[in-house]
Amino acid sequence: MENAIQVSDVVKAYRSSAGEFIALDHLSLGIAPGEFVAVVGRSGSGKTTLLNLLAGIDRSTSGTVRVAAADLGSLSESGLAAWRGRNVGLVFQFFQLLPTLTVIENVMLPMDFAKKIPVGDRRDRAQDLLERVGVGDQADKIPATLSGGQQQRAAIARALANDPPILLADEPTGNLDSTTAAAVLELFADLNGDGQTIVVVTHERDIRSIVGREVTLVDGRIVTDESASVGVAE
Repeated sequence: MENAIQVSDVVKAYRSSAGEFIALDHLSLGIAPGEFVAVVGRSGSGKTTLLNLLAGIDRSTSGTVRVAAADLGSLSESGLAAWRGRNVGLVFQFFQLLPTLTVIENVMLPMDFAKKIPVGDRRDRAQDLLERVGVGDQADKIPATLSGGQQQRAAIARALANDPPILLADEPTGNLDSTTAAAVLELFADLNGDGQTIVVVTHERDIRSIVGREVTLVDGRIVTDESASVGVAE
């Protein structure tokens, strides 16, 4: 079976007035369908750069990035946008919900863009997703009236709108208190239990109790890649 994600010998370099900065340095990583992987490391280690490459938001300088059976380097910008809408759900630290739309309208928006879900099914699907993540009763409110944890749950529902094979999360608990953060991570674990492939970039110290695998980056290189179940059993 083909990996859900295959990064092969990827370099990502940025040019600045101070010279060239190597954010990812000949990095290779394979993630199988259904895996729940945490990417950890200090600020500047390359975590978010890697996530942006997996999402097709940025392009590698060299090497190949294959995600959901597509070679992202071969796609045009419009092709990448269409591919992303159908194949990747994105969750951000600061939720990124549109403030003038209701919660359910935020969840429906990706369906309207990707046109993967029939028009007549979109509202019911959005409501079902909000129920699934525990905020079904907040559907008709605007985001500002929700707590941070509720907003992040709504953002996760939005990320799942088009039933993407891959869910990518960048510091999804970074703006939440510890109790709420733990609940959101448990929600990710439940989604993974249903077969969802998830990659999360995080500073969470206790992430090993939730994920199946932990990859540590230092200066754009993988320094450890371990089954997190080892950490749980200790």
